[in-house]
Amino acid sequence: MKRKMIVSLLLLTLLLSGCNAEETLNAVKEPLGNLFPKMEKKIKIVDMNSKSRPYAVMINNIKEARPLQSGLQDAYIIYEIIAEGGVTRLLALFHDTNTERIGSVRSARHYFLDYSLENDAIYVHHGYSPQAQSDFYSLDLDRVEIMDPKTAWREREHGVASEHTLFTSIEKIEKGLGKTRTERNNDFLLDYSINNIDLNKIAVAKIANKVEVEYSWSVKNLYEYDSETQVYKRSVNGTPHKDFVTGKQYTFKNIIIVQIPNQTIDDKGRQDISNIGERDGYYITNGYAVPIKAVKDSRSSQTIYKHLNGEEIKVNDGNTFIQIQPVGKKLNIEE
Repeated sequence: MKRKMIVSLLLLTLLLSGCNAEETLNAVKEPLGNLFPKMEKKIKIVDMNSKSRPYAVMINNIKEARPLQSGLQDAYIIYEIIAEGGVTRLLALFHDTNTERIGSVRSARHYFLDYSLENDAIYVHHGYSPQAQSDFYSLDLDRVEIMDPKTAWREREHGVASEHTLFTSIEKIEKGLGKTRTERNNDFLLDYSINNIDLNKIAVAKIANKVEVEYSWSVKNLYEYDSETQVYKRSVNGTPHKDFVTGKQYTFKNIIIVQIPNQTIDDKGRQDISNIGERDGYYITNGYAVPIKAVKDSRSSQTIYKHLNGEEIKVNDGNTFIQIQPVGKKLNIEE
């Protein structure tokens, strides 16, 4: 710091003494670029240098619980997938945050484990289906099953059924880690771009100011693009999707939609999905959408999202909502 101040004073003295620009620069005995601090651009949504593993938290998304949801704006990726009865559940990924209220937290379904594994995340849940319980061991999954009071708490004052009342925090989750590996082995799932991505430059792009994604008769999502803030505002069944604590509507920079077949597998109506192979989808950001392919080779391998020419997509620096939508359900992308 002192050396830079001396050099700066030298420059000022030379300028005031009437030296021309060439003489001034020649008087400096070091590269001019070293005189000023360099501003390094960094990805904001995740710390690319951090090796810590994310937490993948199962989030209740039933109608009665949705108004109580909290913490989702802190997640850098959220998946939504169909569950029994036409409802959906969310898997919210948190990386190096200190979110104080997350939930409500629900039980595991086996196909959600695929998306925890592909992010090398620590899976967080309360309870499980028989299929998920079997897969915990066959897939060698690192997980935290939260229980109050050590790793969670109940909020019974909201007038909803008990299964909708369990909440946790990053601090609470970490109390349940034990000897679980906490250093990440894989790269981040998505290829984030520091520079703004303009999909309008792609020939197959179309305007996407309004995006409707249907899951069933009981779950219809809507994203509306705000050109001023350059994010999508999310609504569910015609109601703005808001955080219980902040009261603010959830917003997302990127939307990825992948259409995947699903099927009922037992008398409880539990589902399975066929996510291995190549599936059709869309990448949406900054008011435009382009068709993509999603390629997943195994349950634990990372999904690769590609443009139609085979090139992996880059996504804008910001949070991403990944809609794993049942094939055949309504998808509208409009101006």
